[in-house]
Amino acid sequence: MHKSFRASSWLTFVLMATIFALSLVYWTGCEKMQDMSNSPVTGQESILLTKENPAVQSIMAVQDQSTSDLMSVPGVVGTATGLTDDGRLAVMVYLESQPSTPIKGRGIAARGIPSEISGYPVVQEVTGRFRAMADHKAIQAPPIQMGTSGGWRYDLANGYCCGGTLGSLVSKGGAQYVLSNYHVFEADIVSGGNGRVATAGDPVVQPGLIDVNCTAANAQNVATLSGIKSLPSSNVDCAIAQVISGMVRTDGAILDVGTISATTIGASIGQAVKKSGRTTGLSRSSVSALNATVNITYENECAGGTSFTKTFTGQIVIKNRGSRFLNSGDSGSLMVQDVTTNAKAVGLLFAGSSTSAIANPIGQVLSFLGATMVGQ
Repeated sequence: MHKSFRASSWLTFVLMATIFALSLVYWTGCEKMQDMSNSPVTGQESILLTKENPAVQSIMAVQDQSTSDLMSVPGVVGTATGLTDDGRLAVMVYLESQPSTPIKGRGIAARGIPSEISGYPVVQEVTGRFRAMADHKAIQAPPIQMGTSGGWRYDLANGYCCGGTLGSLVSKGGAQYVLSNYHVFEADIVSGGNGRVATAGDPVVQPGLIDVNCTAANAQNVATLSGIKSLPSSNVDCAIAQVISGMVRTDGAILDVGTISATTIGASIGQAVKKSGRTTGLSRSSVSALNATVNITYENECAGGTSFTKTFTGQIVIKNRGSRFLNSGDSGSLMVQDVTTNAKAVGLLFAGSSTSAIANPIGQVLSFLGATMVGQ
């Protein structure tokens, strides 16, 4: 999510800062699987590194067993299953800052983190803290395309306004809906700084308030909130808004991506992906890890509200060096395969840091909503 001072169109910054904690577990897989995982993964084998791969499943089981121990190490902000530089499956440990304890033969590492677990390498990466992410900022002539700035029409509180990305189009019960994040559409659940809460039937605008000087009259209504609030009880950060007739392209086209496939695909380590979002526009990267567990704290309105912490499991981690793939305002972007035509959806982006981005697996999102992708 992205926020702005009400008084200025140029002074924008992120207030939805959140703290993530990804969790890692010890691997108890058989020796055969260990041998497979310690060999570099190349060519066709890399395509098979999905959550259904037995070797990947084994190392994810390691995560499930060691969550509390690893997260108790000072400076650790998360863990996941990824790869070493030479292509071996590895336990990833994400650090808030550069450690200062030398480990012989492995350079600098955080105290209390092993160099390997059950014979598998441990890779430490300084990511900093993770935060929720809330450029396609201009108003479009309807029917609009997705991958553009948007949000709740009344997303203004305590002198700040917010916005994110209208990610994609989905179908539910014969109607079409705009898909984005809970914290872009439905996060205002307290009657605080603006005297209201997000309610079914409220308008969703394009662009978001952040890009129209916090003045809703300068934006256009394109959809209405469904009232489905995924948080805090579910494992996804998603929300939908029913399309207003004539305001959104019915083929679900996304800016700079075009139309997508009506079918989806699971994430795999090393998978090439792309997304189209409000702030960084069309950007490309690759999946770096699977099965991430994340603790994230949310505000209950645009700014100054109360907060709660939510734990997500089974999330996708994507390389995000210098926030070039995902940045503030890109929340709600749909992550798809990096192919030329009819790309398949992989995940719904919702959080990250300057080194890593986080996405809900698209299958979990669609299952929660009871929806399907709009595509070809």
